[in-house]
Amino acid sequence: MGEKLFTFSGGIHPPHFKKQTEKFALQNAELPKMVTIPLQQHIGAPCQPVVAVGDLVKVGQVIGEAQAFVSAPIHSSVSGTVKKIGKFLAPGGSTTCVVIEADGEDAWDESIQPTENWLQTEAKDLLRIVKEAGITGMGGASFPTHVKLSPPKDKPIDVVILNGAECEPYLTADHRLMLEMPEKVVTGLKIMMRILGVTTGYIGIENNKMDAVAAMQRAVADEPGIEVRVMQVKYPQGDEKRLINATTGRVVPSGALPMEVGAVVSNVGTAAAIATAVVEGKPVIERIVTITGSAIQEPKNLIVRIGTQFSEVIEQCGGYKGTPGKLLMGGPMMGLAQYTDEVPVIKGTSGILVLSEEDARLPEPSACIRCGKCIDACPIHLLPLFISRYSLNGDFEAAEKYRAMDCIQCGSCSFVCPAKRPLVEAIRVARGEIIAKRRKG
Repeated sequence: MGEKLFTFSGGIHPPHFKKQTEKFALQNAELPKMVTIPLQQHIGAPCQPVVAVGDLVKVGQVIGEAQAFVSAPIHSSVSGTVKKIGKFLAPGGSTTCVVIEADGEDAWDESIQPTENWLQTEAKDLLRIVKEAGITGMGGASFPTHVKLSPPKDKPIDVVILNGAECEPYLTADHRLMLEMPEKVVTGLKIMMRILGVTTGYIGIENNKMDAVAAMQRAVADEPGIEVRVMQVKYPQGDEKRLINATTGRVVPSGALPMEVGAVVSNVGTAAAIATAVVEGKPVIERIVTITGSAIQEPKNLIVRIGTQFSEVIEQCGGYKGTPGKLLMGGPMMGLAQYTDEVPVIKGTSGILVLSEEDARLPEPSACIRCGKCIDACPIHLLPLFISRYSLNGDFEAAEKYRAMDCIQCGSCSFVCPAKRPLVEAIRVARGEIIAKRRKG
């Protein structure tokens, strides 16, 4: 009998496509000569610029201040001169950005100071450091981390779960992080546990990364209350509600947040960013990015400064191989398609995936054969064929009744559909219409 493997019901098994980069150690990308830094790289309110054109800035200096609780400050990723402030292209569309010309000195701001002894630092002060460092979900969701770590007093938390599943095909950034910096990940988890006052922590890792499992198990060997939970390879194992269910058996109710079942979930990359902020005093000015796909000459895992253009990062990977057919920020299942490579790396850029024309070609959809495969695959136990049909017919009220808002847009339904129906795309449209109606109402 082997070790028990944790999992959830539903889900799919897409090809991994991780071999291109899983053995490639992290490298520092070249320092960019110019960065374009969006003032909204997170869920919540955008930041307001606190620098002006012509200002000299240093690495780690605040250039965008948060104006609301659900927001996160933005810092300069280079030292140099502010050249422009205005609307520029970013992965989510045009948004206000600060353009900085680097001076090549890479001088850090004098405010960057390490915490002398974080183990003796009060929880509220650790939370303040996390907030001021501009840390958001590094797995791609980009939710401000200090908000997650500030649950209401009537929602007691008893477990912190780190997501090391990285179930999205092609991506290996978290895998390499766990292999090369396991102690930093564990330190970040311990800091979160201290902030929340909990004594139990889990790190969930899929069993196709057994080298990472071994590295993390060594790192937690002398840490009471922290355990690595090995999970079956299945997509979308990394979704926070699926991860909670797999590692604890708890079920988060429809429409509820993880804190309703006493859990806080964070990405391993977020934990590492917390450790960097607390121990070294450094805010989020860079992140690990997997650059991969059939149209990339030399796939790599690079540590890239925020604001570096996709085109520059791709050039450092040998450029394009053949004619690119699709460019995505993130993976093929939940990534965000881009129509140009002249967009900057942001805090949520876990990957830059470029597919060839052949690999990017979508099959022609045919009529639904009502086989029910989408229902079996759905990790939320929805009825994707019906929600999709109502959406395509413009009946968004019916789509809402069929729980369209519970969809996590993982794409499992579209992946298994033998008729190649655009199920998740239609559901996404329905969600957008439902949200728009709620805002008006």
